Amino acid sequence: MSDPVTLRSRAERLAAPFPPLLAGARHLAGSVVLGSHGRRRPGHGDEFWQYRTAVQGDEARNIDWRRSGRSDAHFIRQMEWQAAQSVTIWVDTSASMRFASTRNLPEKRFRASELGLALAILLNQAGERFGLMGHDLPARTGELQLMRMAEALERSGPGGEYGAPVAREMPSRSRAVFLSDFLGDIAPARAALTEAADRGVSGMLIQVLDPQEEAFPFDGRTIFESIGGTIRHETLKARDLRGRYLERLAERKAELQGLCRATGWQYSTHHTDHPATSILLWAWSALERVV
Repeated sequence: MSDPVTLRSRAERLAAPFPPLLAGARHLAGSVVLGSHGRRRPGHGDEFWQYRTAVQGDEARNIDWRRSGRSDAHFIRQMEWQAAQSVTIWVDTSASMRFASTRNLPEKRFRASELGLALAILLNQAGERFGLMGHDLPARTGELQLMRMAEALERSGPGGEYGAPVAREMPSRSRAVFLSDFLGDIAPARAALTEAADRGVSGMLIQVLDPQEEAFPFDGRTIFESIGGTIRHETLKARDLRGRYLERLAERKAELQGLCRATGWQYSTHHTDHPATSILLWAWSALERVV
């Protein structure tokens, strides 16, 4: 017979309705109150959006006679466009994303995965299609797609030192969400956004950073080593590096913001010591702005 610890572990895994990441993402997604996920433009849908004045060429059957009866003009009742869209989500799970400065903070990888999956849950509730870049998960909808996405994110290995999105996995005229620290070579991200813009793909970048990466609170003798172990630097005067580091970080943020402006994407930064709810709300609203 198994010992009590092993037996309990097996029982907990059996009783859990979802993988831990998916359970956390569902809890996070539950903080966002959804109505029908419209497009804020006229088109096919079930929800009323607005009236507009009838013009020459409009068919009489499209006129709202009850509304028109209260005015000297004729009005057309417009519905809000609610056609399903495809959203490709890229979550960077490379070695650099496995950093957390304290045990009280989540790894950047976990926070990015949680946010990406929470967005997928909201998209699924809204009837949208969503896919996961880099895991052979093209855009689909449904609970099975959510489970596959959660399992893929939980199984993801560290890969290389830094991750990079792949533009060819995004369908033309779709939308995309990139979650990464974007601290490696910016060239792959620039190439992906440029190609995406050429193919009519709109989206957003969310730069996920640990608070220590913003503050650089180091002094004296310090050894800096990347998570993957490929980069190592030792200094006796860490404080002397702070100004140059913060300047480089500010330049990277400005470069990402400029890249997003040039391609019509949205950009935001999220720190792992901040509540995930606020950035999720921003991302959900941004999906409306990038249509």
